[in-house]
Amino acid sequence: MLSAKSLFQEILDNDESFALFCSIAASGESQGGWENARIAALVPESQRDLAPKITRHGADEDKHGRIFSALLKKRGLEPVPVPPETDYTMLLERGGIGLAHDKLKRDEPLTVQDIVTYLAHSRVTEQRASEQMELLRKHFAGHPDVGRAVKMISNDEDNHLAYCHEELLRFAYAGHGRAIQRTLRECALAEIRVYRDVSLAVMAHMGRILGWPKPKAALLAAGIHGVYLYERLGGWRRMVSLRMPERRNALSGPATPEPEAA
Repeated sequence: MLSAKSLFQEILDNDESFALFCSIAASGESQGGWENARIAALVPESQRDLAPKITRHGADEDKHGRIFSALLKKRGLEPVPVPPETDYTMLLERGGIGLAHDKLKRDEPLTVQDIVTYLAHSRVTEQRASEQMELLRKHFAGHPDVGRAVKMISNDEDNHLAYCHEELLRFAYAGHGRAIQRTLRECALAEIRVYRDVSLAVMAHMGRILGWPKPKAALLAAGIHGVYLYERLGGWRRMVSLRMPERRNALSGPATPEPEAA
């Protein structure tokens, strides 16, 4: 029977597929860490109070990258090259979603609209990350090798999502509501396409590594296309709604250290 748990268990049990999974995850998290660090350094003076939270966001992402690298090391594995078609963060950036890396590499202060764009992009991508980690936490929180890491990363992603909701609502109350909704919609519709393409690419690589028969690979691909169809027809709306979170001021304080050996 195909299920999210059985699929991830297959990936977890095979050294080659596990190395690819952790390498893809570590690369994406590290990229997110760099982006947030640059944004924190370039925050406009009128929004300097946000800088510590953005810095914390980036520190969490860096920590997640180290955790995935530690999971590889714990198994005696080395990182492997990330196939370009599986690079979620790079493909989003190439699609014009979020702040361009060329802008972040310049030492010029960002604008308030840039910060709104960053928060809207983060609200969409953190929704995806929170949902994915919640799924892993549901099935693998008690796993002896990855359980602690899954629980810590899942909690961090929930904090990041709460922070995005709270800060975007603050900007909405300050008069940026229309720009926020427009940017959220653009980001969400682009993200679901990238997520579909990356999911297909990752499953294709995993299928080759694990020797999945053609019917199984075709069924998984059909499932990915089905998720995209659901999201394109309206599921994307969950990524653009805003509500005051139960976790207020979720990114105050320093990042929590990663668990030992995980």
